[in-house]
Amino acid sequence: MPRRVKPASPPAWSAWQPLGLRLSAAVLAETLDGGQSFRWSCDDAGVWTGIWSEHIAQLTLDPQGELLGRMPCGSPGGMAPLRHYLRLDTDFAALADQLPWRSDPHLAACLAAFPGLRLPRQPFGETLLCFLCSATKQIVQIKQMVALLAQNHGAQITFEGEHAGPSARQAHRHRDEPGHPPNQAVTGRGNSLPAIHRLPTWPELAAIPEDDLRRCLLGFRARYIKQTALFLAARPGWLDETEALPYPAAKARLMELPGVGEKVADCVLLFGAGKLEAFPVDTWILKALAQRYGLSGWKPAQLAQFGRAHYGPFAGLAQQFLFAYERRSSAATMSLNR
Repeated sequence: MPRRVKPASPPAWSAWQPLGLRLSAAVLAETLDGGQSFRWSCDDAGVWTGIWSEHIAQLTLDPQGELLGRMPCGSPGGMAPLRHYLRLDTDFAALADQLPWRSDPHLAACLAAFPGLRLPRQPFGETLLCFLCSATKQIVQIKQMVALLAQNHGAQITFEGEHAGPSARQAHRHRDEPGHPPNQAVTGRGNSLPAIHRLPTWPELAAIPEDDLRRCLLGFRARYIKQTALFLAARPGWLDETEALPYPAAKARLMELPGVGEKVADCVLLFGAGKLEAFPVDTWILKALAQRYGLSGWKPAQLAQFGRAHYGPFAGLAQQFLFAYERRSSAATMSLNR
């Protein structure tokens, strides 16, 4: 039985810092929890806690709508990783203004509904893992699978002065029952946080038995993840090379991986590589293009081509506005029908 390791003392949060953005609570929620990433959660006080790579951060809004952020004391790079993650060097309002909203009334309505919506800069390898979990699943289910992968198989994130023990898979396997997600709630109240784990890397995933992956509620997706991990283990540098390719070549290359079709490839390239011409077509986009643009009966590949042609070089940004608007409209309709 693995030995128990006393967890390190929880690090303290730094002071809140303004990030130079003004957003509504709805737009912040759509940015962090709208299907782009799956490791953000919000507490009752309106504080969002997110995890990516080896980083943890918190975001909230002040009473005037100013976005505030903080990271744990001792975080490598201070606030720079959070600024990089949020792409504060990119003027998304200027990019949105270049979309064809002046001649597209529906797109204009989408932009008006979510002013300030952004596309964070996700780690490429993590984005691939998360979207391999996404097939036929809703956001809440994907978040559950990703949380289990991190808790059961990812190393604890440490800070200056800390010494981590083994991964949670080693230290906690004896007390985590399959199918029950760990309690990963991170509170913004107070000034400390519990132990948090990063996602397993692809080399680490290659060493994990498929049956152990299935215990993270992955189902058939466990096989795709395992096969992809073995593929990548045999090809060091493959992901970095793919990320650096132009969009068409990168997409074709990603689709060589088990379980990666057009939609997953486009999601990975849009959210993980920042290729804004990628136009993922999921059920919400199928619905939007059928009902709002009269494109019912079109195949996803045709719709993706339409999206890139109609919305231009920032089609992926337009897609996220369409996606957000369609989800909100559906939720409003369901509420009215109750």
